[in-house]
Amino acid sequence: MSYPIEPRIPSASGRGVVNEIPFVVSPAWLSEHFNDAQVVIVDCRFSLGDPELGRQQYKTSHIPGAHYLDLNRDLSSSVSKYGGRHPLPNPTELGQKLAAIGINWQETLAVAYDDSRFAFASRFWWLLRYLGHDKVALLDGGWKSWLSGGYPVTNALPMPKPGKFVPAVRSHFVVDIDAVKSRQAPPQVILVDSREADRYRGEREPIDPIAGHIPGAVNYPWQDVTDELGRLRSVTEQKQRWSGVESAEEIMVYCGSGVTACVNLLSLEIAGINTGKLYAGSWSDWCARVLNPAQ
Repeated sequence: MSYPIEPRIPSASGRGVVNEIPFVVSPAWLSEHFNDAQVVIVDCRFSLGDPELGRQQYKTSHIPGAHYLDLNRDLSSSVSKYGGRHPLPNPTELGQKLAAIGINWQETLAVAYDDSRFAFASRFWWLLRYLGHDKVALLDGGWKSWLSGGYPVTNALPMPKPGKFVPAVRSHFVVDIDAVKSRQAPPQVILVDSREADRYRGEREPIDPIAGHIPGAVNYPWQDVTDELGRLRSVTEQKQRWSGVESAEEIMVYCGSGVTACVNLLSLEIAGINTGKLYAGSWSDWCARVLNPAQ
């Protein structure tokens, strides 16, 4: 099986070696390969305002062969006092779910899509790489691009073809609140807020109990990674976007709950910057600790 040549992804080692795994695949490419034994498609559609909507949409219509993974049930763990609204899932449990849908660790190309400009599919992309699986890509333009291209859809559920997935967690991909508090030392360390500009400025806060941002954070809204149709902007544009922080030793990225921050982490990787780390709890964790400090 051959993959598209561009854009390519730097190796996880960060040494400049380039793998043949694309960041995105086109609907045309996926339409030719969705029956390949070593391709597994994952539907990540979700709505924060209506948590059951994505699953309902999947049951109604999805890409042939696609499996559904839910942001709350599969790509996050249970919410507790601290850790944010979407804590990272247990690696072993997620590994079992990935194996159950046929993803073999470091063998299967997993292709994820949503209808939200990578907002949820990028969480899946980041999680697989966090678990040591680099063969993961996103469908460029997502569900809407598949439909607009006239490609087939179905409501049939795929037959399970169990694989083997044993996570090799890359713990250095994540930082916690203690790291955020102790390692902020610009320009060596940059803290990036991925939310919309008005939420960053504290003019609007539709979800969390406190408006504003973590002191010292700079704002790079996640929606700027794609165009209005949800298609990935060019490598050149991604590099230009991060031109002011590429020399930082560490870039800690957050959003509201550690989900859309992954879109910015994708953008950083495309730009050739592999120092990005996820503050998984993000603003929701920060707020919880401000309102309910540990005793």
